[in-house]
Amino acid sequence: MAKLRELSYQEVIQRLRKLGFHFYRHGKGSHELWVRDTDGRVVPVPHHRGKNIRKGTVRTIIREVGVSVDEFMQL
Repeated sequence: MAKLRELSYQEVIQRLRKLGFHFYRHGKGSHELWVRDTDGRVVPVPHHRGKNIRKGTVRTIIREVGVSVDEFMQL
């Protein structure tokens, strides 16, 4: 079982790309919207330079993507 931890922006984006997401547009503030064309699912991702994305936010992204924590962390 993979343990949930803070991830960098690049780590989250790499995993989202493997799941079929691509950059859609900038959202409010320093957030970006990533979309998957197969089902139209849109996921907001914070992009704060030099800061990791906290565990709770990573968990929310995983929920919105629709995979388990283990699946996401092993990508």
